[in-house]
Amino acid sequence: MSGRSKNPASIRRRTFGHMPDGRVVDEYTLDNGCGMTVGVINLGGIVTSMQVPDRVGRSDNVVLGFSDLADYLDRNPDFGVIVGRFANRIAGGRFALDGVLHQLDVNEPPNSLHGGAQGFGTQWWEISELACDDAGTVGLRLHRTSADGEGGYPGRLEVDVIYRLCTCNTWRIDYRATTDRATVVNLTHHDYFNLAGGGSALDHRLRIAASRYLEVDDDMIPIGIAAVDATPFDFRAPTRVADRIRDGAPQLAVAGGYDHCLMLDRTTHDDQNADDQRLAFAARIEHDGSGRWLEIETTEPALQFYSSNKLDGTLRGSGGLLYRQGDGLCLEPQRFPDAPNRPDFPSTVLRPGEAFTSTTVYRFGVEP
Repeated sequence: MSGRSKNPASIRRRTFGHMPDGRVVDEYTLDNGCGMTVGVINLGGIVTSMQVPDRVGRSDNVVLGFSDLADYLDRNPDFGVIVGRFANRIAGGRFALDGVLHQLDVNEPPNSLHGGAQGFGTQWWEISELACDDAGTVGLRLHRTSADGEGGYPGRLEVDVIYRLCTCNTWRIDYRATTDRATVVNLTHHDYFNLAGGGSALDHRLRIAASRYLEVDDDMIPIGIAAVDATPFDFRAPTRVADRIRDGAPQLAVAGGYDHCLMLDRTTHDDQNADDQRLAFAARIEHDGSGRWLEIETTEPALQFYSSNKLDGTLRGSGGLLYRQGDGLCLEPQRFPDAPNRPDFPSTVLRPGEAFTSTTVYRFGVEP
């Protein structure tokens, strides 16, 4: 779906609810005029919905989410959130930087996951609308200040995230962060995609441009780099997720499915550069029934693939359905997990005078 907009692009705004401290949470709906819309709220910068047309022009919500704020506040398994300060896991919930040991919030014992229990996905973000440009692109700027010591992380971190939706059904996220004290940063977005608009996503075909992945221990901490050859982690050719998710491989057993970091083939490990800002192909999802496909490009060196293993039918989604294991596919471009404790991984250290920057592009289309 691309080309000239059928209707003028627009941004609608409505009250979605209130934070416990009384702050208003608004939902901003970006509409590109070509049948695709994206809903965003102040809480966590959460993408509440993403309506995308199928091959006959019917739009469905292709991300998992809730219909009310209370669910996002009380029991959100990271549906649609901005993840920070540090995406993924940090072993033991601690790391040393410049000779100082920092103890983090341990929210997945014994580790810290996604910045801790009060990570970016649980925080209120200031949102301002961006002017629509000549190409019909609509966007939002999200900002928050993460205080020195928040979650145990050093440094006052100023974070800006820009969401853009264009008329060619492309969703772009740009991240930028600066600090007044040496710290570590790893930002990503945690959407659960289901291109069918409901039911299981395990019948989707997935391709990931990665010939290596990180093996993990029983606590889901990386223990080494392994080739994907002859393993269920080889998605270099389009493969149905369901085909191998239950094949008994020890790495799938320890995670209860897929929850692993794949090293993108944009470079070799020896010269991987986390500061490389060139967009490169990362992954593609395809769904035959709707004809929808999604391609992801990113500046990041890795992609965490999570097959929503912990959804157990206890959460009722915005469409009224109960979410179960495999109902969403998370593809999270990021730096490597536990990098602050791994000098052999690309550095995630951010110092005063530097800027963390990252871009990910999600491009939707349909097959006839």
